[in-house]
Amino acid sequence: MGHTTVGEERGCGTDEPLSICLLSYRGNPTCGGQGVYINYLSRALKDLGHRVDVISGPPYPELDDGIGLIRLPGLDLYNPEHLFRPARITNLISPLNQLEFLGMSTGGFPEPLTFGWRVFHYFRVKRPRYDIVHDNQCLAYGLLGLPRLGYPTVATIHHPITVDRDVEIRSTGSLFKKFKIFRWYSFLGMQKRVARKMEPILTVSECSKRDISRDFRAARSRFRVVPNGINTDYFYPLSNVSRAENRLFVTNSADTPLKGLRYLLLAVHSIRKQRDIHLTVVGTPKKYGVIERLVKELKIGDNVTFTGRIEYEEFARYYAEATIAVIPSIYEGFGMPAGEAMACGVPVISTTGGALPEVVGDAGVLVPPGDAAALERAIIDLLDNPEKRERLGKAGLRRVQESFTWRHAALKTVDVYREAIHAHG
Repeated sequence: MGHTTVGEERGCGTDEPLSICLLSYRGNPTCGGQGVYINYLSRALKDLGHRVDVISGPPYPELDDGIGLIRLPGLDLYNPEHLFRPARITNLISPLNQLEFLGMSTGGFPEPLTFGWRVFHYFRVKRPRYDIVHDNQCLAYGLLGLPRLGYPTVATIHHPITVDRDVEIRSTGSLFKKFKIFRWYSFLGMQKRVARKMEPILTVSECSKRDISRDFRAARSRFRVVPNGINTDYFYPLSNVSRAENRLFVTNSADTPLKGLRYLLLAVHSIRKQRDIHLTVVGTPKKYGVIERLVKELKIGDNVTFTGRIEYEEFARYYAEATIAVIPSIYEGFGMPAGEAMACGVPVISTTGGALPEVVGDAGVLVPPGDAAALERAIIDLLDNPEKRERLGKAGLRRVQESFTWRHAALKTVDVYREAIHAHG
């Protein structure tokens, strides 16, 4: 059966429910921000009364009841549970699988490219009925064919991945490592070209809009800002848990230079000379990696605990036990960790990297990114001022409740969908 035609059948009316297809080249919440975004947005769209399907590559998302999942199998070569596992000969019969394997074998990241072609093939053959297709930062060549098949298509770009690449390159002095980083991020050329042909493009902050437009050379008029929401089912204050004294909490990926953990570790090293201090870090550092070596060099192993992977249900307790949550990122396109901490009523110290000031506002303490001394001063000041901590904790919770809900994000996203449907028609 063919897909719906343009006009009334496409749900152009402002109150008519839409049939929505969300695309994510990988969708599991543990594989990064793509899975988190797809999970929460699909739920919020469903709760507004829309029909929602998710088309995903592996690892697949965990979705609410009532949301359809269409699996597009790939080689799943970057699964964190089985990283760079070898492909079976039978898997390499498909030309797309061959392309994916060759890209990985030569140090690239071909998943967005191959997923995009799988999506195009699926739509060309199956002709599913959707009013709108929403790509989640795949930005692959195959997606450019969807409007020609009759499907209005929008894309979300969370932040310019060029920033990740550039920070990683600056963090190493090895020419060979710089080359490997350039090779890994070679998919950016495709994403830039595709983004310049997509409209409208959703992004999550004014900062991301400005920086993506600059780095991707895409006109700002193509962008619509829709801030993320915070899932208050998982992130909320726990009144029955006592806060520990002098305990800092950070959720940023340990070995990713963009997340700025090294500067927080340097601050902890300095603070511990003056008082008891303990830092809890969600995750596990790479064995023999930069962060593990830095902890040993600074001799702060007794002051830092790495939790390993924790379930979402555990976050509220960790936040409730923390005196302060710290977001030391060099850059964030939105700053979900800041919003999650604020939703838990924890006072926040954040850098001004990227969009973090848009999220934190005046409900937290802001310091320059990459400045360990500034982090140290802010931490000591908050530790010495319990009244200020209490005030900031309440202000942060109020800010999330008023400005960063997934219902609000879904409503604004649907407005963009209807704009795209109207323009396509």
